[in-house]
Amino acid sequence: MLKAIVTDIEGTTSSIEFVHKTLFPYAKAHLRAFLREHAGEAQIQSLIDDVEAVVGWDLSIDEAADTLEQWIVEDRKLTPLKTLQGLIWKRGYEAGELKGHVFDDTPDYLRRWHAQGLKLYVYSSGSVAAQKLIFGHTAYGDLTPLFSGYFDTRIGGKREAGSYREILKQLRLPGSDVLFLSDIGEELDAAREAGLRTTQLLRDTSATPAPRHAQARDFSDVTLDD
Repeated sequence: MLKAIVTDIEGTTSSIEFVHKTLFPYAKAHLRAFLREHAGEAQIQSLIDDVEAVVGWDLSIDEAADTLEQWIVEDRKLTPLKTLQGLIWKRGYEAGELKGHVFDDTPDYLRRWHAQGLKLYVYSSGSVAAQKLIFGHTAYGDLTPLFSGYFDTRIGGKREAGSYREILKQLRLPGSDVLFLSDIGEELDAAREAGLRTTQLLRDTSATPAPRHAQARDFSDVTLDD
């Protein structure tokens, strides 16, 4: 019996365009100034240390900013970048300069599933902090109380079956009790390999259909029964 739903964000609960045309440019525009302003703080120094560990040499603040800005352009799924983006977006949300986007049907179905007793979780390449910001500042209000937990790249890559096995371990559920929702076929393949049930969201016409998985145009098409 289905007991939990794990959902992706981009292309699933929220528009891909919101992330790529609003959030990423906002982070890139504020990144350098944010690093300079907070350079003496332990959290920021730790992030720069993580960037240096990736590139393999020491970096000045501006060199770290150059690297991080390039990673944004390349859409790199690296934890120090995602963490820093989350910190910058937090400031933007709190200042009222950003509003988290979700599709019109997302709040309705999240609330329905939650009311049915299903546990809801998020697994996204964006940091947990960034995930909470998106769902905490929507036009439909704060949706974070609907979720029981969040997972990001710290648990592993989204196209790696081991990541989903670890999620199942933390949820203490067999894969047959958990449905994973995503628009990306490779992510769904990895989840299926780990034993989860899967459904592909095809909200965007640019999404590549993955016929090995159940498919849905939006959440109203998602089947919860076996």
